[in-house]
Amino acid sequence: GVESCIGSKVVSVAVTPNGYADAVHNNRFVMPEERAMKLSDVLDILELKTKASGVFYIQKQCSNLTEEFPELMGDVESHIPWMSEALGKLPDAVNFWLGEEAAVTSMHKDHYENLYCVISGEKHFILHPPSDRPFIPYEMYQPAKYRVHDDGSFQVVDEEGVEKIPWIPLDPLSPDLNLYPEYRKTRPFHCTVRAGEMLYLPSLWFHHVRQSHGCIAGKN
Repeated sequence: GVESCIGSKVVSVAVTPNGYADAVHNNRFVMPEERAMKLSDVLDILELKTKASGVFYIQKQCSNLTEEFPELMGDVESHIPWMSEALGKLPDAVNFWLGEEAAVTSMHKDHYENLYCVISGEKHFILHPPSDRPFIPYEMYQPAKYRVHDDGSFQVVDEEGVEKIPWIPLDPLSPDLNLYPEYRKTRPFHCTVRAGEMLYLPSLWFHHVRQSHGCIAGKN
């Protein structure tokens, strides 16, 4: 398993009080605390062998599969050949994600092509095509980060000297249609990607992502 192969590895883990990393909270765009931990310790928390305050998610975007977990490259492809052929290039990044059910990716869009590959568990997507953009609200937010104190409590700390960030305040799981009535005009797609399946997500498509507990996924 993953633990026997790379359990002693130190990895970067996003820690939040509510599972929402990189999301709007109390009129701030709040990023997670980034904590260096042994992977075996993260797995103990996810498997409830160890108690810990907060929600833990390995979710780096910096090609962490190839950079942090080269030991796993013998078990997975470094790229998806048909995708590389279709796009005419190899992936810019190959990412490894591992998290619990409470970890949620708030709705956003990327300026690059994504291919999600689920290894275990499942991911639940809410998708909007770019044509829904006029009906999806954006606002500007002060960037901040969660900081965890020794007693396990979380504090939101503003990032000094950083420009405001545009982000989507709406939660598609329970949209406030009184505040954002235009959202009624959108046509979201709902899909579940299970172990062994892939989802191609074109550039500029909006996506909100949930997952099952202990879901392991890769993203090209």
